Amino acid sequence: MEHALSPATLAELRRPRPYPAVSVLTPTHRREPENGQDPVRLRNVLTEAKKRLETDPSVTRERRAEVVAQLDRALSEVDLTHAEDGLVIFAAPGEHQVWSLARTVPERVVLADTFLTRNLVSAQAAERPFWVLSVSADRATLWGGGDGRVVEDRSGGFPLIRSRPNFDAERQMRVGDMPSTFRDEGTRHFLREADTRLGAVLRDQPRPVYVTGEQAALSLLDEAGSVARSAVHVPHGGLANAGPEAVWQALEPVLAAEAHRDTTEVIRELISARGHKTFAAGVDELWQTVREGRVRLLAVEENFRATVRDEGGHLLPAEPGEPGARDDIVDEIVEQCLETGADVRFVPDGTLGDASGIAGVLRY
Repeated sequence: MEHALSPATLAELRRPRPYPAVSVLTPTHRREPENGQDPVRLRNVLTEAKKRLETDPSVTRERRAEVVAQLDRALSEVDLTHAEDGLVIFAAPGEHQVWSLARTVPERVVLADTFLTRNLVSAQAAERPFWVLSVSADRATLWGGGDGRVVEDRSGGFPLIRSRPNFDAERQMRVGDMPSTFRDEGTRHFLREADTRLGAVLRDQPRPVYVTGEQAALSLLDEAGSVARSAVHVPHGGLANAGPEAVWQALEPVLAAEAHRDTTEVIRELISARGHKTFAAGVDELWQTVREGRVRLLAVEENFRATVRDEGGHLLPAEPGEPGARDDIVDEIVEQCLETGADVRFVPDGTLGDASGIAGVLRY
């Protein structure tokens, strides 16, 4: 199953496909007893997708068989034992993808000439992905982080491992010619190579970067490289050869402090916007302004969802499953904000007070 949505991947997903490009969405659950319903819901929503293909007169028998086969292949790749909060399946002639999301999605089947990507975009924005580069004198490991975890990532040729010739350490110490680990030129070249490879990864998938290692290693990386110099340094050795849990434990306090500072800054900007008459709140008002490209900063409470229907150009509350209801309007607003260059921040529930879960600072 897929997890990482890079700009290149998103562009590929958004390109037009031969009709029908099928998007199947269903919520999933991480824990018992809720996850017991997931297999049944998944089978039911895929059955609905196949029925829609069967009854669509514009879909030929050959194309229907091909897309159904792709849906079946996608189903065989689903691993519900490691489910997160949402599952998205894309299927079209000759291709299929399965995406596991750390954000819930509405149960939905869409047949179109493009895949439905807004839930992926919103989930990635909420997850706030980042990179961690853990360095030592002979190993550099890259980790992808987000949603309360890190996992090793082998993009860009990582892990980078330095092979050093055997030497007689006791003899070198005895005669006094053993150089400091982080002063020899070989280590400098090694860390420069790690920095260069990190730069290549960032060009494809730009994210915030954290670098862990002994203080001497971090100082040398600053001198030898350029990309990692602007990263957040976390002085903690031993993580280049550690497991993901150890890396996460070292990083968690840093991330928590940053999240607190970010939330405080968002609140400050929203208060300032009220005074300058550039404040907007609620899904209806923000839906109007985001379509005009006027939103500069969007703040969304982490678990805020809203189901609405469009009544004469205004959004009114609706019940899920109601005819004409749009139960992922928050994801639509998030995606549109990102499309227009707005800064999207997810904040803890209750942060926005009377703003009803979503608020924004307008450009004008």
